[in-house]
Order: sequence, then C-alpha cells, then structure tokens
Amino acid sequence: MTAPVGVSGAVFLLPVQVSLLGVPSPTVTPTNLLYNIVATPGPLAQYARRGQLGGPLVRLMVTGTLPGVAVGAVVRVTLVPGGATFRLLLAVLLLPLGTWLLVGRPHRPGGARSVPASWKVVSLAFVVGVVGGVYGIGGGSILGPILVGVGLPVATVAPAALAATFVTSIGGVATYAALAISGAPAAAPDWALGLVLGLGGLVGGFVGARLQPRLSETLLRRVLGGLAVAVGLSYAATAWLR
Repeated sequence: MTAPVGVSGAVFLLPVQVSLLGVPSPTVTPTNLLYNIVATPGPLAQYARRGQLGGPLVRLMVTGTLPGVAVGAVVRVTLVPGGATFRLLLAVLLLPLGTWLLVGRPHRPGGARSVPASWKVVSLAFVVGVVGGVYGIGGGSILGPILVGVGLPVATVAPAALAATFVTSIGGVATYAALAISGAPAAAPDWALGLVLGLGGLVGGFVGARLQPRLSETLLRRVLGGLAVAVGLSYAATAWLR
C-alpha cells in the first residue's frame, strides 16, 4: 500500500508494536528502524531497475536525514521526551496537507516544478531525520506529502524518500546499538521482531513498487494524501490520549 508513494509503512507498525505486541519504549524505535532496513530494499530494487534512483533529490534527502536521525536517537534515549506536543505539531502539518492532496487538483505533467533549493531540502530532511530518530519512522510519510504538495511528481519523490529512509535507518540502528553497548541496554532493537516484520515489508514493498507505473499520478496523490491524513489523525489521537 505505501511503497508506491515512498512510505516504508513503519509509521503504521509503531502503534501495532506498542499496543498489540507489547514492545517497550525505547526498544520500539530501533526495532521500527530495523524493519526499514530489511523492508526497503524490495521497492528500491524495483525503482533502481527502472532508473528512478538517480538525480539530486536522493542525495539531498540523504545528506539531511542521516545526521538528523543520529541526533534523534540520542534525544530519544537521553531525554526521553513525552512527545505529545511534537505529535500535535506533526498532526497540524499533515492533516491539512493530506486533505489538500486528497481533494486538490494535481499539477499537469508539463507543469511539475523543479527540485526546491538544496538548502531547503537538506534542512527539511534534517528535521524529518530527527523525527525519525525519535519515533522510528522512515520520514517518507512526512517528506512525501510536502514535496508532492509543492509540485514534484510522486514518481520522483517516492524513490528518493525510500532511499533516504533506508540510509538513515542504517544510521539510526547503528546509533541505537552503540548507545546500548555504552550503557543503555533498552536502546537495543528487538532483532527477531524487526527482521520478521521486515521480511513481510520486503515482499509487500517489492510488489507495491512494481505496481507504481500502472497507477495514475492522481491516484498516487490520493493515496499519499490518505496516508498523510491517517498518520496525522494517529498522531493527534495519541497526543490527546497521553
């Protein structure tokens, strides 16, 4: 469901791990990042085969998110923020953006905008990387709607978002593992669970990315908008309940 629009699906697994599987905090965050490492090569292989992994957007997003996820991991383990305000801010961002993608008109193929200024993409990616490091999400659920919202086509954004998710998840798991070794054992991921979930995501993502060329830009925008609204509502609900 999520790979065609550049979302790894980790954001939807987070509440499942906490509520259904009973994974404690902060173990759930690196476990989700481990899922990304195992799951994203499936869709990335499809995008690479079609030549969609080139271009400056991938490089800029990785440049920003990689240091961001390391900062987020340290914040998660050392400060352990409650995160209610953070979740509300994300909900305020994603709900209107997702709604606009759902009901707004897509840009015409000839009118798609170029990649925004490098410093803007890197800065945005860094902030999203911090969020990913704190909460264990890939960042595509945040980066994707924003970049598509400013006019980039989904076919350009999706591979870049997943590539950034893959690279930054490696950095995030490495940071959490180092923190666990240095005296914070709760920072270690649940290796077995992350691998098992990732195998399912690997197959699902491969199939989803393979289907992307058969889906229209309008439909992909609607799917991305629906995911953004769902994530925004989830963040708002968890912030309110806590």
